[in-house]
Amino acid sequence: MRRADRLFQIVQILKHKRLTTAQELAERLEVSTRTIYRDVQDLCLSGIPIEGEAGVGYLLRHEVNVPPLMFNEAELEAIQVGMRMVQTWGGKELGSAARQAMIKVEAVLPKRLQAYQSLMFSPDFYLDSNEFQFLDPLRNAAQRREYVKLFYQDVKLDVTEREVRPLAIYFWRGTWTLLTWCELRSAFRNFRVDRITGLVRLNRHFEQAPGQELEDYICLMDEHAKARAEAKDKPLE
Repeated sequence: MRRADRLFQIVQILKHKRLTTAQELAERLEVSTRTIYRDVQDLCLSGIPIEGEAGVGYLLRHEVNVPPLMFNEAELEAIQVGMRMVQTWGGKELGSAARQAMIKVEAVLPKRLQAYQSLMFSPDFYLDSNEFQFLDPLRNAAQRREYVKLFYQDVKLDVTEREVRPLAIYFWRGTWTLLTWCELRSAFRNFRVDRITGLVRLNRHFEQAPGQELEDYICLMDEHAKARAEAKDKPLE
């Protein structure tokens, strides 16, 4: 990582946390704590309002805006590929936002990069236009922590109704999947978005519930993965 990029990252990290130690910064940026001490000192000398000291932690005294750094070819390609995938697979709302964001990015590129185009893309000519019709309302409901009723068609083509708490949407093995806490089963349940035949937002909000949040599901999956790995490595008797 270039030093200029690292200085920019330090400021961005400090903007999102109240107190961050040099050790935490060093681990995030994969450098030594001595390098962090030197970088923070240089940032302070350049006028960035950082408070704190070595061994205690650092924070920004007040909000500060740092102009974004210029992209190199690999960074620009990563942005282009990501934007193209969102345009194709992210639903109408995010797809439109991705197109507008890319226009803004390209507007500030230097001339040497303006014509640069990645050869990786996500084609949309074979997609059903209605395949992702529920992505936007599901994403909005998850962000607002709003109960929804799903009409879901299983692999046997049977349709059932479920009242769920939408927690997250993730792209897995070629399809979007909705992670929920299912009220009927009182457990986590996953639903393929392309099998949802109907959706009703119930205008009721759910509160934080220990053991029923996205973080709890991730921990549960980590435990299952570790258990599978241990079972695989266990010698046969």
